[in-house]
Amino acid sequence: MVSTIRKINKAGIICAMELEAEGILSAMTHISEKTVSGIIFREGTLGKTRAVVAVCGIGKVFAAICAEAMILNYSPDLIINTGVAGGLEPGLKIGDTVLATSLVQHDMDTSPLGDPAGMISGINLVYLPAHEGLSDFIAARAQESGITLHRGIIASGDRFVADKTEKIRIREQFGASACEMEGASVAHVCYVNNVPFAVLRSISDGGDEGAATDYAAFAKSAAEKSAKIIKGAFS
Repeated sequence: MVSTIRKINKAGIICAMELEAEGILSAMTHISEKTVSGIIFREGTLGKTRAVVAVCGIGKVFAAICAEAMILNYSPDLIINTGVAGGLEPGLKIGDTVLATSLVQHDMDTSPLGDPAGMISGINLVYLPAHEGLSDFIAARAQESGITLHRGIIASGDRFVADKTEKIRIREQFGASACEMEGASVAHVCYVNNVPFAVLRSISDGGDEGAATDYAAFAKSAAEKSAKIIKGAFS
């Protein structure tokens, strides 16, 4: 993929949960709705840009269904997956925000067949690189708003990580800074369709035994921070 961002005629934004999307949707105007594969797609204007926003549901399969449906029905120039995540990297605090350099599926494993852990058969990649130009665009607009983003690998899998041993495994095996349940799936679909993508996540918990409690307390505020960054990027 090219490393620069051309004129954005339409942006696609995917969130797993309504609480992650509501701040973005509140800033949109002239919204129309369409349901595809059980997912509601809301198209309208976000700042100066046409945008389509969808709440896909939790997990990699829902995220993949949503990304493919969005691409086929709306032809976005780019797709951003945004929301909350668990922190893996030492020093990351609740409320910090990570912008993915690449994505990996931490629960993809055909290593008994001789493959590297995480390798996606067919495209033969472990790490799916986020679009550099789009990521730089988001980071620059965040910085203009006084928000510093951490750059790092984001790992996705179909489990809520709430165990210190699992947290350490994902960090050490894949070098990931954060973990969640959708980003790498969106990245996979965008990669095979040659659509530029970025993944932005604010930290809601520490990915350890206290993760569920932290998530309950901080998911909403973390989601609001991610939404603020996305709104600012297209204002």
